[in-house]
Amino acid sequence: MERTCARAVELGLPSIAFTEHADFGLTTLTDPHRALPDWLAERTDADGVVTPPALDVEGYLAEVARCRDLFPDLRILTGVELSEPHWHHERVTDLVTLGRFDRALGSVHTIRHTADLDYDAGDAYNALAAEAVVRRYLTEVAALATGSDVFHVLAHIDYPVRYWPATAGPCDPRAFEEEYRYALRALAGTGRALEVNTRNPLDPVIVRWWREEGGTALSFGSDAHRPDLLATGLLEAAAMVEAHGFGPGAHPYDFWVLKKRH
Repeated sequence: MERTCARAVELGLPSIAFTEHADFGLTTLTDPHRALPDWLAERTDADGVVTPPALDVEGYLAEVARCRDLFPDLRILTGVELSEPHWHHERVTDLVTLGRFDRALGSVHTIRHTADLDYDAGDAYNALAAEAVVRRYLTEVAALATGSDVFHVLAHIDYPVRYWPATAGPCDPRAFEEEYRYALRALAGTGRALEVNTRNPLDPVIVRWWREEGGTALSFGSDAHRPDLLATGLLEAAAMVEAHGFGPGAHPYDFWVLKKRH
């Protein structure tokens, strides 16, 4: 965090948010025998079931407080990215109450294949047709939007596209327009914001659909995970959403909002 804050100051950013991951469910890998990175292998059993660690909320908040002391001119927001909060109401509520986060993201990382089997959305391509992965993912996003009220921003609506197999040809979001619009409409109806991931650029047509389906707020996230990747693609993403009528809020840490109708 300290190095990321130093990078934010170097870039001239007025504000930064650390949205630490909080995962609650078990995920089954489609191929548990493949070589895994150490951080994943130590959380995976012989059947390929991944058990995520609990978020150390007190340790996280203590580190944010330390960074605020070190960088008094940088507005540092606390945050959390909640995976599938609509599946884990009680645990999510307890966590959010404990952390009192400034910014909470809701996200889908896994696809419910059966009642007892969840696949990571990227890993699911090894078991399901590519088109089915995206369609199931977006259906779950819509369920998240209407099934949980604890988050402020929907993260990476196009998450499966990061892992789209080259053998399936180009991934055109227009092939899934109905599903995207359904999920965006569900989110817009709750009055919350859509994240524009800057490091993994969101297709501009999705921002247009967001506006057309009633969306009025956007949030930027570089999904950096490393200090050197902070704010990657931010200028390009800002220009893109401005072209669709969105602009800055009253403060640097506010959501961007719809300024005009096209």
